[in-house]
Amino acid sequence: MYRRILVPVDGSATSVRGLREAVALAKDQGAKLRLVHVVDEAVVLGGAEAGVDLEPVVAALVRSGRTLLERGLRTAVKAGVDADSAIYESMSGPAADSILKEATKWRAELIVMGTHGRRGVRRLVLGSDAEQVVRLAKVPVLLVRGG
Repeated sequence: MYRRILVPVDGSATSVRGLREAVALAKDQGAKLRLVHVVDEAVVLGGAEAGVDLEPVVAALVRSGRTLLERGLRTAVKAGVDADSAIYESMSGPAADSILKEATKWRAELIVMGTHGRRGVRRLVLGSDAEQVVRLAKVPVLLVRGG
């Protein structure tokens, strides 16, 4: 039985499916959820070299992340599940690093996350946070495939 379930959310349809599955599992198990969102600041770092002020862009990404977390928390609470959230700002490295850090820090017993199910060249080019989490997590990981 799981008591502490970590759920990474990024706003994608796949992430929403993962959240729904985590909420249903938490309700069934009487578990607590921790939703986590990672703001990848590396995505906008190239603009700094062009002399663009990136502070407003990063601030907008953080606000957007907080909105996603609030929406996810409402979903959990509406289902009667105890939940809280955490947000990370990452300057480098994949989101998986922050997800794994939070899983350890919060003492998660399970990670539930959506996966896009990319294969072949697309996975090599785009990478896979889900794959990285599966490979390095010290707890079980439930991957929920996108539609």
